[in-house]
Amino acid sequence: MKELIRTNDPVFISYLKHRLREEGIEPFELDSHTSIVEGSLGILPRRIMVADEELDSARKILDDAKGSEIPERE
Repeated sequence: MKELIRTNDPVFISYLKHRLREEGIEPFELDSHTSIVEGSLGILPRRIMVADEELDSARKILDDAKGSEIPERE
């Protein structure tokens, strides 16, 4: 397993996992229980892991998912 991303944004994690599954890549989320135990303050990031052989495809999906985010207003 290889780490695809580490973030404490639960909405983005949910969206990314959905997109990966749509493309036939099964993500594995680490640290979700630890994050909940610490009080859901968003201090501890969660990690999304994928199989070694799916890492390149998963990175492309991650890049697309990041690009689909609404940019912040100045």
